[in-house]
Amino acid sequence: MKEIRNFCIIAHIDHGKSTIADRLLQKTDTLSERDFQDQVLDNMDLERERGITIKSHAIQMEYEKEGQKYFLNLIDTPGHVDFSYEVSRSIASCEGALLIVDATQGIQAQTISNLYLAIEHDLEIIPVLNKMDLDNAMPEEVKDQIVDLIGCSRDDIIEASGKTGMGMNLILEHIIKRIPAPSGDPDAPLQALIFDSVFNSYRGIFAYFRILNGTLKMGDHVKFVATGKEYIADEIGVLKLKPSPRNDLSAGDVGYIISGIKTSSEVKVGDTITHVESPCNDVVEGFEDVKPMVFAGIYPVDADDYEELRASMEKLQLNDASLSYEPESSAALGFGFRCGFLGLLHMEIIQERLEREFDMNVITTVPNVSYKVITTKNEIIEVHNPSGLPSLTVIDHIEEPIITAQIISKSEYVGAVMNLCIEKRGNLKNQIYLTSDRVELTFEMPLAEIVFDFYDKLKSISKGYASFDYFQSGYARANLVRLDILLNGEMVDALSTLIHRDNAYDFGRRMCVKLKELIPRQQFDIAIQAAIGAKIIARETVKAVRKDVTAKCYGGDITRKRKLLEKQKKGKKRMRQVGNVEVPQKAFLAVLKLD
Repeated sequence: MKEIRNFCIIAHIDHGKSTIADRLLQKTDTLSERDFQDQVLDNMDLERERGITIKSHAIQMEYEKEGQKYFLNLIDTPGHVDFSYEVSRSIASCEGALLIVDATQGIQAQTISNLYLAIEHDLEIIPVLNKMDLDNAMPEEVKDQIVDLIGCSRDDIIEASGKTGMGMNLILEHIIKRIPAPSGDPDAPLQALIFDSVFNSYRGIFAYFRILNGTLKMGDHVKFVATGKEYIADEIGVLKLKPSPRNDLSAGDVGYIISGIKTSSEVKVGDTITHVESPCNDVVEGFEDVKPMVFAGIYPVDADDYEELRASMEKLQLNDASLSYEPESSAALGFGFRCGFLGLLHMEIIQERLEREFDMNVITTVPNVSYKVITTKNEIIEVHNPSGLPSLTVIDHIEEPIITAQIISKSEYVGAVMNLCIEKRGNLKNQIYLTSDRVELTFEMPLAEIVFDFYDKLKSISKGYASFDYFQSGYARANLVRLDILLNGEMVDALSTLIHRDNAYDFGRRMCVKLKELIPRQQFDIAIQAAIGAKIIARETVKAVRKDVTAKCYGGDITRKRKLLEKQKKGKKRMRQVGNVEVPQKAFLAVLKLD
């Protein structure tokens, strides 16, 4: 165990985590030149295209120092706020963390929140100043920020560049010198924490674990504590670039287990593995349940694909433990699932993965958050979906989730950032100058207001400098109404939203205008209306495609024309009663991009 070091890499998005991970793998000869490609640990096409890490990836490296061989288990983590659950899982299975800060940008919001996660778990922090090769690097300023943040000395900060490979040997030496070896007793009963799992269509489910105490041998009879299921360990091993089998693993090791599990519900991230003969007394602590922030319905475009969609969701949940879902049905879209996501980017990624990895064509409804409805009888009902709102007569009031948002920005953009937050019903709680030109603003605002386009707007008004992080801080009473969209008097439940009364008129108006552009013309007039309860607040009409029935009545008496038009009018009226309006997929997506 003295030779093992478990560490993760934490940083804000785009600060160069994956590049430094690539360099460390090259330095330790874990990768041959032939296998090397940029972002080698990001094995999803989606991650490469967008240049972001979505999944945490574990890999073992071997490094020799002064004739002693060390085994370094690296877990590379995402930097985007929507994937912070992945980061919390990685941190739970490590003893140390590399804190990477971009020398050109300084400390950003996600750096701070990931750092606090690491400090809560008592990890040893090694600060690294990346991108030192760039001309616009400001090493002295950024070092001051790091010293202020974690209270280390300036000499502890490693200057590095993922691009040129500068400072990599120093990083490896610091990992061995400063990160403690894992503690644990190899002779105690087996106690291992599952921190991730992936589905393989040939071999079933690979569960990734970190052994805290005890020893696991190939062929052992093991039990997963939370599900109570028992298995034989067919194959165990460590995670190199490809899985590498071993005969036994003991306390401190990070590895994988294959036991022929086929159903995804049997593997829960955060579960404990132990032996059936001599089980451990207590389960591993330190794993919080994921709290979804944004809810949306996902429906198959073709109703017959419902079962396939269910199977795809199960496999996807294995790979992404922060996705939660439950079945629901909608009058407009048939059967589907109500899914909980950590944010809008997370929702977009899940939708893309369903299409790419499982070939599923899906419709996603308008995202919303969960509300608490207090009834006149003082009961509390949780509502995830506007159509689940009880009738107005039994509602006493509605409470919406409130978040505390921390925004770090350059001081020249403070005015614009404040305006944006106040527009979104935010209250300024605190304002701290971190340095002469960097400000940290703390706002309290409703979660519903940041769901749509808050992050995009924040980036554009601050020219990409502002960084944003948030956590839920409770519920507050709000003046909310349900806004329905009616097509020819029929409600389309998938387009309903819960919205603040002050914004409802404007939003309803824009919805109607947008839908008028997107809904194809029919043989009859289509009325598009936005309504609050029984009150119509906006209306647009898609005009009918008309056939010129009077063309053949050239000249002659006007009454002949009138008779034909009356006849046509009756036909249109009858058609309108039986005709139904198809809402194209684009209409559901357009609602997200209303601006």
